[in-house]
Amino acid sequence: MQITSTPIPKPPTDHGDGKLRKAAEQLETAFLAEMLKAAGVGKSRDHFGGGAGEDQFSSFLVQEQAAAMVRAGGVGLSEALYQSLKEKDK
Repeated sequence: MQITSTPIPKPPTDHGDGKLRKAAEQLETAFLAEMLKAAGVGKSRDHFGGGAGEDQFSSFLVQEQAAAMVRAGGVGLSEALYQSLKEKDK
């Protein structure tokens, strides 16, 4: 019986693509946060208002909601930016 091994493919080298992808995701996060703010997400409600504290920290909530949306796939903006910038980088 002869044992043969299949070579394990090496993962592609990064070449800075990780930084580029992260920057694209950060831009999509900022974009989505602004869209959520414009849609009224994070504004204090009249009937259950948390006062000044809620107003001060609502931007953190909106930012985290936008980041969660990007982690879940977002709207595709970061991928489009990444692909576009990757082509320009060559």
